[in-house]
Amino acid sequence: MLEENDGTNLSVKDGTPVAVHESHPPETDDDDAAPGVVQSVDRALAILEILGREGSSGVGDVAEELQIHKSTASRLLASLQARGMVQQNTNRGKFELGFGILRLASTIPGRLSLVGEARPVLEELAVEFKETVNLAVLREEYAVNVDQAMGPSTLATYDWLGSLTPLHATSSGKVLLAALGADERGRILKAAGLPQRTAKTIRSRTALEKDLLQVVKNGYAQAREEFEVGINSVAVPVRNHLGAVVGAISVSGPAFRFDPEIEPGLLEGLQQAGLRVGASLGYTAG
Repeated sequence: MLEENDGTNLSVKDGTPVAVHESHPPETDDDDAAPGVVQSVDRALAILEILGREGSSGVGDVAEELQIHKSTASRLLASLQARGMVQQNTNRGKFELGFGILRLASTIPGRLSLVGEARPVLEELAVEFKETVNLAVLREEYAVNVDQAMGPSTLATYDWLGSLTPLHATSSGKVLLAALGADERGRILKAAGLPQRTAKTIRSRTALEKDLLQVVKNGYAQAREEFEVGINSVAVPVRNHLGAVVGAISVSGPAFRFDPEIEPGLLEGLQQAGLRVGASLGYTAG
């Protein structure tokens, strides 16, 4: 008959009781028990951390570091392998992080708050250039302004936050359109059309495509009184970790005093702002 003495567990090996010292809680085979489930999750995450740190580890190495039975480590690794979170190196028989981790990691920048990352940059631009700064994203056939920073000028009172604006008539919209493939751009323009907002709104698909080619070439888009009479704007793209355009930052102001191409430092400052926000989303300019 086996007994426990001073916290030492006894097991039987070849018919002889053997002391086994364990610092971890006793194992349970009841996978339905909440504490056991939580413990398994915690251990699985710990395994991922080990593999991330070491590059690769064997079952025995994992078991030793986590102070668990080798069979438990093997079972956890098998579960992670089935999910694609780890894979076994056939040359050495050790485990390493799998492509499932890469798949999950690739979604992280997409879930980061674009608004949260861009907000301080928008505020800096508004203070530096004393005009209204907007952050826009593509939503169906429109550019929607999801955040805005107002310049200190009393004339910077254009509140477009939350507004759905036409893609073909705004600098942000042009940036977002220029980033699309030809088929997707064609679909959107067919659905939205090219409604006229002012006398200067682009109404021709040919003229718009020519304008979009300049956007790609220059790295920024302009709209000169095309959306609102008396308002000029310029916008640059914000890219994510994959290089895809996920938003546009624009600066706008009254046409009588705001000309993007002659405003000292504006184009360079705006482009650097787009790169800064992109870098916070994992984009590396290359």
